[in-house]
Amino acid sequence: MPELTSRRGLLFGTAAVGAGVLLAGCTSNESGDDPAANDQPAASDTPGKEVTIGFAGPQADHGWLNAINDNAKNRAKKYSDVTLEITEGSNDTAAQIGQIQTLINKKVDVLVILPADGKALTQVGLQAMRAGIPVVNLDRIFNSPQAYRCWIGGDNYGMGLNAGNYIGEKLKDKQGAKVIELAGLDNLELTQQRTQGFDAALKNYPNIKKVARQAAEFTVESGQAKMAQLLQAQSDFDALWNHDDDQGVGALRAIEQAGRDDFLMVGGAGALSAMQAIEADDGVLKATVLYPPTMAASAIDLARALGQSKGIGGLSEFEIPASLTLYSAVVDKENVGQYMATGFK
Repeated sequence: MPELTSRRGLLFGTAAVGAGVLLAGCTSNESGDDPAANDQPAASDTPGKEVTIGFAGPQADHGWLNAINDNAKNRAKKYSDVTLEITEGSNDTAAQIGQIQTLINKKVDVLVILPADGKALTQVGLQAMRAGIPVVNLDRIFNSPQAYRCWIGGDNYGMGLNAGNYIGEKLKDKQGAKVIELAGLDNLELTQQRTQGFDAALKNYPNIKKVARQAAEFTVESGQAKMAQLLQAQSDFDALWNHDDDQGVGALRAIEQAGRDDFLMVGGAGALSAMQAIEADDGVLKATVLYPPTMAASAIDLARALGQSKGIGGLSEFEIPASLTLYSAVVDKENVGQYMATGFK
């Protein structure tokens, strides 16, 4: 899962509109009121300069990470002018650095890097930039802006904030409402940011109290074990926020085994299984807050634009932005049909 994200940059909704919207569209200004826009070179689906993009990510040992790889590959296939050099992926920092250095030595035109550890891989990002290869830093951020040309990723704080506000609105009329939280890995900053956002939202609802929190490990097994502990310790509560839909599969197993259906559950990230459960509306899971893996498709769009020295259609700037922060939309029964196609397995 993501390790660290910046909250700087433009806010872009993503999954509902599709990654390609970032770069699609006409660049002319029919009114003629903006001379700069008339001559703006912006990327489009029309074939242009050939671009070789190197893609390096961690091992796809999680549904979200597997979806990241799939989104990158599928987006690259849509462009006849893009060649994608993708590494095997590794959670070992030294191995991933070696893979990226191989791509640098191949002299790829642009690099898209989702580091297993953003801080540890900063130096190889700097190495690429100094070699004249622009880097699109995907989600887990390097600790120096000199190590990338553009950062694109999710909003972990916003994810917690939106989850908390959704639950808050559902429980705002209930006095003495209680909520619990099933977090991810506590040693990751992303987990801390999600909790911070959740707690900030709950402050808007003085009738609600968070009575328990347990950290899991983003796996089905840990989700089941930690949820079982929470259920045993908390005989009465009104809502649960689970940070991750993969560990949510295990959490739902524990809830079913305990025979509990007296609360509402909000998930996180946007797994297909979660969306299907939300659509069926026959259990406790009522919503999930997105952390869209479509960001990888957008990263390919951005890398292609960089390789072709173009900007983004719909923006007046000649260059792509320095950072793009995606929006964490809440998906519930009312809008799940809109987002179903973005759900990852």
